[in-house]
Amino acid sequence: MQTLTIDKLVKDLDLEIVIEFKDKNIIISTSELNRPGLQLAGYFELFAHERVQLIGRVEWCYFSKLSKEDRRKRACKIMKYDIPCLIFTRGLEVFDEFIEAAKRYNRPIFRTNLPTTKFISKLINYLEDELAPTITLHGVLVDVNGIGVLIFGESGVGKSETALELVKRGHRLVSDDAVKIKKVDDMTLVGTAPEIIKHFLEIRGIGILDIAKLYGMGAVRDTKTIDLVVQLETADKFKHYDRLGLEEEYMEILGVNISKLTLPVRPGRNLAVILEAAARNHRQKRMGYNAAEELDRRVMQLNETD
Repeated sequence: MQTLTIDKLVKDLDLEIVIEFKDKNIIISTSELNRPGLQLAGYFELFAHERVQLIGRVEWCYFSKLSKEDRRKRACKIMKYDIPCLIFTRGLEVFDEFIEAAKRYNRPIFRTNLPTTKFISKLINYLEDELAPTITLHGVLVDVNGIGVLIFGESGVGKSETALELVKRGHRLVSDDAVKIKKVDDMTLVGTAPEIIKHFLEIRGIGILDIAKLYGMGAVRDTKTIDLVVQLETADKFKHYDRLGLEEEYMEILGVNISKLTLPVRPGRNLAVILEAAARNHRQKRMGYNAAEELDRRVMQLNETD
């Protein structure tokens, strides 16, 4: 399970620190947040205290109308729970009762000048990205005609050389050697390059190439949804390779099944052209047309007429 530290949240979202947090190990483990309106009214059953707590104008106005004693009790009870933090939006004044309770129970309070709805959208998008399940795999990710192609294969099989040829043909490199993959929802994986190797590509015999400098920024991109996995392997004459495309193969990454092709590598075989065709064919399949199924249909029709 991915987690996020409070100090990173404060830095990335540029939050104002109202109450300094002493515990630097406070973590956030869910992308959901809670607006504690019911808790301010005294109802604490099913209180989602593990979420980031957010007070906007509605909660602020309601709390301001409570008696001083009720404000003190409600603030203390909220801060008694092990909440990650409390954030006030719209630059609203933080009530003294919350400040006192935060100091007593060592709970951080932050503030933002953004409107509540806009900040909620920004915060949820940020948390979903930061807390998305992540894995780093050895491979190459290239954007080929809008299709994210993740290339696997043993070292030296020609992954980087194929990526370089694709870049020369107008496609875009995302990452070489290592691909950081995030599961952004139940069906979608997004790949990017670790920051230290971004835009770099290694070619044996030449060394490290900076693709952005050599071919321009149009030859690279920072992220790409992964649509197709291609496994490159040295051709084995005793192994059966799919020749029609009727057999669908998948690779599971972070619980998501991605279409997979296995391509045998032989001397003189232009892998870049083959990957271009594979990407176009994958797009056609997504649009509902499968060339292999169409051929099979024609053959069946021909047999029926004979």
